[in-house]
Amino acid sequence: MVSFSINMWKQNKMPAISTSFSRFCLVLLLQIGLIPVAKSQLPVLSEQQLQWLGERVFTNECASDYECLTSWNSGEDFPSLGIGHFIWFQQGQIEPFEETFPALLQHYHSRNVTLPPWIQALSGPDSPWRNRQQFYVEFDSADMQQLREFLATTKPIQVDFIARRLQAALPLLLANVGVQERSSLDTRFYRIARSHAPYGIYALIDYVHFKGTGTRPGERYQGQGWGLLQVLRQMQDGPDTLYNFIAAATTILERRVANAPPERQEQLWLAGWRQRLQTYLPPATEN
Repeated sequence: MVSFSINMWKQNKMPAISTSFSRFCLVLLLQIGLIPVAKSQLPVLSEQQLQWLGERVFTNECASDYECLTSWNSGEDFPSLGIGHFIWFQQGQIEPFEETFPALLQHYHSRNVTLPPWIQALSGPDSPWRNRQQFYVEFDSADMQQLREFLATTKPIQVDFIARRLQAALPLLLANVGVQERSSLDTRFYRIARSHAPYGIYALIDYVHFKGTGTRPGERYQGQGWGLLQVLRQMQDGPDTLYNFIAAATTILERRVANAPPERQEQLWLAGWRQRLQTYLPPATEN
């Protein structure tokens, strides 16, 4: 039992700023069996498939580096913890980002998962590290090692947390197109999600995490975006398959590079982007 109440966490933390990625993934994953819905339009994933999704997130976000589970990036004012880089603020800290680690701890509590004793003993919901230097001085401490082990062995819980947090992005996408186009994009979205389960769902989750929803006006070069919305619209002349999704995403990313300011030298990134898209394909032996 944690020594401070969940309600105290809610009362003491600053209001979170929602992100389009967060809203997107809950709408997507709540329909794969993690959250009950009346009519599921997506396949129900097995525990093994959910574990696979957790490992894919870990690979893409941390290159499967165990120590990445507790990190503090240079130039940032907060640590990033777990497979989804859940961030944790100090008391009174205000940032233009959504704080997620306290809510993850609440989610563990709701699932009756025992937290590491030193976290249970905290007097409140705030990060115990004053700065990055202190964080890395304590990096090899028993408490930090225990936290990394805890995060490494609870990846499915973290995937479940992502699913419950990341909400309402499909309506967000559809709100950015004309009424006459919404039905076709909605259909395309779900067909991709059902393609080669769990690869289709993985492709949608990862692309949004990778390049965004495509709905932010500031994420444009020469007036053209590169997020999920643009990929789905690019698919209009081809079948709604995972393979066509990857082809459309490749076209959109190539267009981004062509439109980018020359000084950004984004052509240097394109090979890596193409390689990441290829991870959305199932092995050739799978149907």
